[in-house]
Amino acid sequence: MSSAFSAVLSASQAALSLFPECPEHSPNTRATELARLCDGPRGDLDERRSTDCPPLSPKASPSSATKLVGIARLAASSPPADSRRNSAQRPEYFVLPVRSILNRCDSNRVPFEWTINPYRGCEFGCKYCYARYTHEYMELDASEFEKKIFVKKGADAYLPQEIASKYSYESSSSGGIAPEHIAIGTATDPYQPAEREYGVTRACLEELVKKEGLSISITTKSNQVLRDLDLLKRIAEKSALFVNMTISTTRSRLARLLEPRAPQPELRLNAVKQLRESGISTGVFASPLLPGITDRDGDLESVAEAAHEAGAQWFTSGVLFLTPSSSKVFLPFLQEKFPRLVDRYRQWYGRNTYAPEEYRKKITERVLRLRQKYGFDVRPWDEMKRPVGRQMQLSLDLGVG
Repeated sequence: MSSAFSAVLSASQAALSLFPECPEHSPNTRATELARLCDGPRGDLDERRSTDCPPLSPKASPSSATKLVGIARLAASSPPADSRRNSAQRPEYFVLPVRSILNRCDSNRVPFEWTINPYRGCEFGCKYCYARYTHEYMELDASEFEKKIFVKKGADAYLPQEIASKYSYESSSSGGIAPEHIAIGTATDPYQPAEREYGVTRACLEELVKKEGLSISITTKSNQVLRDLDLLKRIAEKSALFVNMTISTTRSRLARLLEPRAPQPELRLNAVKQLRESGISTGVFASPLLPGITDRDGDLESVAEAAHEAGAQWFTSGVLFLTPSSSKVFLPFLQEKFPRLVDRYRQWYGRNTYAPEEYRKKITERVLRLRQKYGFDVRPWDEMKRPVGRQMQLSLDLGVG
């Protein structure tokens, strides 16, 4: 058990918030790597009213006794999706009928205005996954998040009209000099195995490559992102593009335990290297950091060093936060694999979504030291607010630096 974990067992709890502050930012900063997780339901359709944004409180979650409406009704009527896979371990796939793919996120605690999630659910089955709450909106148990995957097949066809009617090239957060930001993969991995069959992510990129002056990021745990390198290069020529590779540990056996069906860390690191060699802006998210599991001396340092060697431009990490839906899966896993930690996790997370503030501050300091040691001086959340394309020319004309 790490000394940092045991030292703050009795520390005071942090204030409850769905969007913790970024470990390497000051208290006044609004962004966090964990906060990228909001996928806004604030679209134009009633059936999208309760989709991918975290609930404001436990009371906001749907009740099993509630009549099926909105996304739950759509999910219940979703037909099976044809699949070439015949493995007994594969999840069930369904075609989710949607009339929108670009989702508004109105929270001022995240560094983006729009999200694209090509799927609902994720086959990687990460034990700590925060996004399990999205299945509860469909009246499905959180444990089915990796067992029932909903495919937004054909939703890419709505992107051109949605960008034309909803997207702004002059975001208010940048003072009108930079475009609004689109985050791909906030509540599901866009390159999970389903993408090999259904290609919804690639279809969306094929629409985005036709545009100019956008700001886009992709967050994934998969080296499958390299399949779309041709499109990523073309997008990067006309828009701002950032790829975030999530690597929680470099220990392969531990990674397999925590993230059962995600590609191994070395494959992800190789993807970072190839992306950088191709000129794509890429960084590493060592998240979530799991107290007592991935915070041993040298663990976080190992990820940072490997990210540096792969050419990553930025590096950050955020401590695990547990929502009730995540706890349903993570705590039984902890009881089975790390029983010595169960009591401590219950004390830390029993009444709070977050680890004690003192512990999070220690991790913040470690992240800052690692950033300085390995020269991670790029801050993508700042780059998102820089002029792109036509905005760049306009700012130059106006003398804005």
